[in-house]
Amino acid sequence: LAERDRYGRVVVIAGARRRADFLYAEQLAAWQSDARLELHQIVDIPIQGWPGETGFVTEPLRRLSLQPDNTTAFLCGPEPMMRFSAEVLLAKGLAAEHIRVSLERNMQCGIGWCGHCQLGPLLLCRDGPVVGYDVAAPVLQVEEL
Repeated sequence: LAERDRYGRVVVIAGARRRADFLYAEQLAAWQSDARLELHQIVDIPIQGWPGETGFVTEPLRRLSLQPDNTTAFLCGPEPMMRFSAEVLLAKGLAAEHIRVSLERNMQCGIGWCGHCQLGPLLLCRDGPVVGYDVAAPVLQVEEL
């Protein structure tokens, strides 16, 4: 948000299983009252008094109106969540290369020699860990890869 004026609409969708599971809870609380962005917080398991949404992160994604030619999405989280979220965004007309996914693996050498970070044909220490969905989609479709 330091250079917020360089961008159009900014939407953050943060999901967690329970309210206590949110990472960066203090930052999310500060963003809740920041008019420069649109924040959706959603949990799978609500508790009494939860003011946010209940369900999966794909639900607020489905409701968003987007300008596909002027939108870039950044997805971070469990790979199934990123895959389903990317499918929603693709259905809304976003190009796969405008959907960026963060792929986490155990990185050892950092130069692509040891193979610890291998995900299909990708060596994430060299090729990522943030890559376009056009690159990631084939490997994210394979269970347990």
